[in-house]
Amino acid sequence: MTIREYLKNNHIITDGSFGTYYAERYDTQEMSEYANIKYPQRVEEIHKSYLDAGAKLIRTNTFASNTVLLNNDIQMVVQNIKAAIKIAKKAVEQFDKEVYIAGDIGPIPNDKTLENNLNQYFHIAEGFIEEGIKILTFETFSELESIISVIEKIKSKYEDTFIMVQFCVNQFGYSNAGLSAKKLIKEAEKIESIDAVGFNCGVGPGHMKQIISQIEFDVSKYIIALPNAGYPEKIRDRIKYYNNPEYFAEIVSDITDNGIDIIGGCCGTNPEYISRLNRKISVSKPEKQLRIKNDKPNKKSIVKSGFLYDENGNQKKKKLIAVELAPPVNANDEKILKAARMMKEAGVDVLTFPDSPSGRTRVDSILMANKVRLETGLDVMPHICCRDKNAIAMRSVLLGAHINDINNMLIITGDPVPGVARQTVKAVFNFDSVGLMKIVNDMNDELFTDRPVMYGGAINQGRKNIDIEIGRVKKKMDAGAQFFMTQPVFSIEDVNRIRMIKEATQAKILCGIMPLISRKNALFMKNEIAGVMVTDEIVDRYPANVSKEEGELIGIEIAKEIIEMSKDFVDGYYFSFPFNRVEMLGKIMIEMDIV
Repeated sequence: MTIREYLKNNHIITDGSFGTYYAERYDTQEMSEYANIKYPQRVEEIHKSYLDAGAKLIRTNTFASNTVLLNNDIQMVVQNIKAAIKIAKKAVEQFDKEVYIAGDIGPIPNDKTLENNLNQYFHIAEGFIEEGIKILTFETFSELESIISVIEKIKSKYEDTFIMVQFCVNQFGYSNAGLSAKKLIKEAEKIESIDAVGFNCGVGPGHMKQIISQIEFDVSKYIIALPNAGYPEKIRDRIKYYNNPEYFAEIVSDITDNGIDIIGGCCGTNPEYISRLNRKISVSKPEKQLRIKNDKPNKKSIVKSGFLYDENGNQKKKKLIAVELAPPVNANDEKILKAARMMKEAGVDVLTFPDSPSGRTRVDSILMANKVRLETGLDVMPHICCRDKNAIAMRSVLLGAHINDINNMLIITGDPVPGVARQTVKAVFNFDSVGLMKIVNDMNDELFTDRPVMYGGAINQGRKNIDIEIGRVKKKMDAGAQFFMTQPVFSIEDVNRIRMIKEATQAKILCGIMPLISRKNALFMKNEIAGVMVTDEIVDRYPANVSKEEGELIGIEIAKEIIEMSKDFVDGYYFSFPFNRVEMLGKIMIEMDIV
């Protein structure tokens, strides 16, 4: 009987943790995966212990069998996997009952490129399939994007493979990638190649029960729940879990009653946990039905707020004007507040604040934006970059911004840390701008339902392959971006490339305008700022010894030319002034009739 046939009318109880049980049983901190070759008898004994306890499905001892965690090449990884399969089969052969073996695949740490990781995942999967393992479990993942393509590739080549995907979330129901349990399940249910989906690790049985009870699962997938024994504590140099098999079995039994198909244990569980679970749960189950039905709350009215909308919630018809004010590098905010008040008088739609651009410390963009908002009443928009914060910190930032009524955001990947600082300052880059947009979109669905955050992205029109940039814009739009701001524009070539992006995507675009103020300023932007294409023609328009007033007039003239070239298709303008010289804006807006 295949696993699909068995699951139609039966629950499956899996084994428990291999890694923590191995460490406990053999008093070692060495990864259990090394034992596949060094101590095969140990691995076999653990499999047999779980089979004795009543496990119907065991997972190979291969969670960390990849080139990064084993610190070896792919040939050695495949050798390790084959050894693990041989041991699992040998253990199963000693029992007079039908048992399923799943090839266990854990996340590959992201210190290699995504393409390399995808190739390795597929190589690992083929290693299992070629040895006759037709069940694969991708476990303890924080998101789906890194494995979707490999799962679909496996299914297209080996269509009878049964593929399980398990996510790891914390007690609040969010993964390390910042995605909610609901969103993770919803995304996985869209993938036809996935047969079973659910959760493992991260939380104890009580929290897993709570998380699962809030999700309405699709009947087309089998559902998995493999919680930890509880939460560990560190005793000396060892991680220990509280011994609570009876409590574990009781709560997991309750979880199973909610329509879960595949149950078992993760970290901290051992054969005693599985034995108690086996005695507690009836193997047979009713016909598949809608797992969990929750009374849906009345839909709240959504407040459309943000600089795109007027006070009545209608989209503004005029050309939008955004002005960037660079937060100070010290604790003196007088100049930026003075500039902000001038911009209020000028009638701009929103003030934006970069997030420590070029990887150099400035006043926090959100805190600066909030102070300006309180002082002026203007719409403000901090830039949020992915460089400095992981998913946990980023969600905290977004929550803090929201309760302080900051609902406009420009989400960008961010500049790298300067090379000279990399010995002491480490960039995070937990995700790129599209990944962060997905987190904000998720939080809008889950937490900010009545007053969602409005966010946009950046356009790099100077990218060599314009089709790649068009693809990025479409991805950002799919992730919820409502507007885009371009890099500063200095030529008709840049204008035409933005026009191409507009025609291909119909995105709302604010064209970047930076009125340079001197030849030195122009040369600096041309030679030292990535992504900004200052042409030789622009540099040559600034005499070597131009006065401050003359330099500003040249910058204003160039800005007016760019506006004239682009006004027939862009939705507004995004001004950034060197050294916050915002007084130049008035002359531009009046003369170009874009007030």
